[in-house]
Amino acid sequence: MAFYLLCAAALGLILALLGQPSWRAYRQHRVLMHPFPAHWRRVLRRRVPLLRRMPVDLQLQLKKCIQVFISEKTFIGCAGLKVTEEMRVVIAAQACLLVMNRSMRHYDHVRQILVYPGAFIVRRTVTDGIGVQQDQRQTLSGESWTQGQVILSWEDALDGAAVADDGRNVVLHEFAHQLDQENGAAQGAPPPAAGDTQHNAQRWKRVLSQAYDHLRGQVQRGEQGLLNHYGAQSPAEFFAVVTEAFFEQAAAMVEHYPALYRELSGYYKVDPASWN
Repeated sequence: MAFYLLCAAALGLILALLGQPSWRAYRQHRVLMHPFPAHWRRVLRRRVPLLRRMPVDLQLQLKKCIQVFISEKTFIGCAGLKVTEEMRVVIAAQACLLVMNRSMRHYDHVRQILVYPGAFIVRRTVTDGIGVQQDQRQTLSGESWTQGQVILSWEDALDGAAVADDGRNVVLHEFAHQLDQENGAAQGAPPPAAGDTQHNAQRWKRVLSQAYDHLRGQVQRGEQGLLNHYGAQSPAEFFAVVTEAFFEQAAAMVEHYPALYRELSGYYKVDPASWN
C-alpha cells in the first residue's frame, strides 16, 4: 500500500513539474533546438502567401511560434477527417500571426483544435423577444469555446490563407476570440499583456467602441464599407472582424480607421501596413 501511495505522490509531483513555467520553457527550448522542417517551409510558401510580404525577422519569429504551437496543441479530426501535418502547419501559421511578436502564453488556455472537412452544423436553443425558445440549426466555418477549444472547417481555413487580402480569415477570427477569452467570456476588448506600458486601456476601449458604433451605423443604413457587417453583431464579433481586416487589409484600415489601426498595431505589436 505504501508503495502505491509513493508512486501516486511521485506521479503527482511529475505532473506538477510539467505545469511549471521553467519546465515549459525547457520543453520549448528543446523544440526550438530543431531547425524548421524544410517540408513545412514548402507548405507555407504554397499555402500561406501572406508570409511572403512579412519582414524576414518576423518570418523567423513566426516559424518559431509554429514549432511551439504544433508541439503543444492537440489537433483532432472530426467527421472522419484525418489531420495531416500540412493542416497543422497551415492552421498554426495563421493562429501564430496574432502572437508572433508577443508571447505564446496568450494561448496557454488553448487546448484543442477540432478540424472538420468543411462547414459544420451546430444545433442551438435560442430565445426570441417574447421568451419563446426555439431549436435552430446553424452552418458554421468556425467557432471558439471558452473551454480552450477552437473548431474549424479545413476548407475555410485553407481558403482564408490562400486569399490574403479580402479580410476574411476564419483562423484569425476564431483565435482572436480566444485572445478575447483569456480572462473569461469575450467582451470585444481583450486585456493587454502584463507589463505593457504602451497600452492605454481607456483609449483602447474608446477607439474600439467608436469604430463599432460606426459599423453599426453603416449596417443600419445599408452601406458596405471596409469591415464585414458580421462584426456589428456584438463587440466580441467586432474585435474578431477587425483583427481579420488588420492583418489582411492593413492599408485600407489605415485609410478608413487610422485610430483603430494604431490601437491594433499597438496591441499585436506589428505593423502589417508596412509589409511589402
